[in-house]
Amino acid sequence: MSQKCAVYKLGRLPYKLAWQLQDHLAGEIAAGQRPPTLLLLEHPHTYTFGRRGQIKNLLWDDNELNQRGIEVLWVDRGGDVTYHGPGQLVGYPLIPLETSRLVITKGSARLPPADYVGYVRKIEQTLVTALARLGVVSSRLAGLTGVWVQPHSISRLPKRSTHSNSTPPPAKIAAIGVKVDANGVTRHGFSLNVNPDMSYWQGIIACGLVGYPIARIADLHEPCPSMAQVEDSIIASFGEVFDLQMVIAPEGLPDQFNPTGSRLT
Repeated sequence: MSQKCAVYKLGRLPYKLAWQLQDHLAGEIAAGQRPPTLLLLEHPHTYTFGRRGQIKNLLWDDNELNQRGIEVLWVDRGGDVTYHGPGQLVGYPLIPLETSRLVITKGSARLPPADYVGYVRKIEQTLVTALARLGVVSSRLAGLTGVWVQPHSISRLPKRSTHSNSTPPPAKIAAIGVKVDANGVTRHGFSLNVNPDMSYWQGIIACGLVGYPIARIADLHEPCPSMAQVEDSIIASFGEVFDLQMVIAPEGLPDQFNPTGSRLT
């Protein structure tokens, strides 16, 4: 029987609180006190920069950021800058990656590094599978992390490419940025654009990639599925790809991570 994975649907949660929650739960997972966990939620308007972030990719000044109510944070995931906001489904898988086999190097034993790349590929496959369940065709793109919609759909997107050639590039519908901690437990994860306000991408060069448009499900499928439908598709696909038995919120979260207004299922 597959290992269980606890799923929490948290509604809208401030980014910093969700970040602290990940640290708390990852510690419990590493100690064997909690099963693998998937957090699904939305954030208020937030720009986050990963470990490879460059401030030049933030295009709006402080006045514009304040007027739009955008928080800017530097975080410990991989990648450059991305946007989070209402209408975008964010997933944080907290999964202990396989590090159980010792490697002998020059007479000493050590744990091998977690399969970081393989883990990212599985997240991409989860998203591609989930989107297919919703009627949206997407794919990976060689050399670039994330999930993409191919050029034949670009004409339906509100943000057009600045590439000079006649064939438009793929559009990014889901971004991925992760971290694997010293115990081999994953943090951070993915963001899937369901029906967010696309104007907020005008304030950044998303992921540091110039000329690539951004996609959302609402521009590719009519009617746009509800957030609950997208969550259900992600849960089913995640369990399939990672070979986990998905169980919705089998236990409560610590009180400090359950602020008034959040939605716990």
